[in-house]
Amino acid sequence: MSAVQHPVVACLFDAYGTLFDVNAAARRLRDEIGPSWEDLARIWRTRQIEYTWLRSLMDRYVDFRTVTAEALDYAFTSLGQAPAPGLRARLMDLYMTLDAYPEVPETLAALRAHGIATAILSNGAPDMLRSATDSAGLTGLLDDVLSVDTVKVFKPAAAAYSLGCVRFATTPERLAFVSSNGWDVAGAATFGFRTLWVNRANAPSERLPGSPAAELDSLAGLPDLLSASASV
Repeated sequence: MSAVQHPVVACLFDAYGTLFDVNAAARRLRDEIGPSWEDLARIWRTRQIEYTWLRSLMDRYVDFRTVTAEALDYAFTSLGQAPAPGLRARLMDLYMTLDAYPEVPETLAALRAHGIATAILSNGAPDMLRSATDSAGLTGLLDDVLSVDTVKVFKPAAAAYSLGCVRFATTPERLAFVSSNGWDVAGAATFGFRTLWVNRANAPSERLPGSPAAELDSLAGLPDLLSASASV
């Protein structure tokens, strides 16, 4: 982070895929879903993201829980499956309590120990985010949880990222933004955040404007990376 010109006062995190494992719901019910559970999880997640983009472009906002349900229905249909009675509802319920990645609690605690505030900035609906953070034991490690439901447009719209600046009463370059989604990193970098890409899947870089200041394979190295910028 030697390129950082301003002290970082807060670190904003994407939620799904960054703090929480988006495949956890399908994995927990893999025996009931059957051999296609990984395909279901992949299609579910892909359509979930795509629907947020398309709804933003069409100016047809609905909350993220609705988008998640629509994407799940598409995933089952695309695989030619009719979910067993109750399976769809159970998957949706489990999406409210996704597992956090193992390094998340320690990372958040370390950032706060370095004097860096922590917050989620997510497409997730407020009730989804409250449930996920509570069940993972993260609530006490976060200074705030920000949902795009406030502005009724999904990331990577600038209005979504601006929630961080409003909350911490600062300019974009004073905020770090961490996401596992390359498109989200590109959007946040274009907005002006100091972005860090948690490339858990070893994916290629997106061919979009906006590059991450650093790339990590997990959140474990984040506190040391940001602490120097906080003390500038």
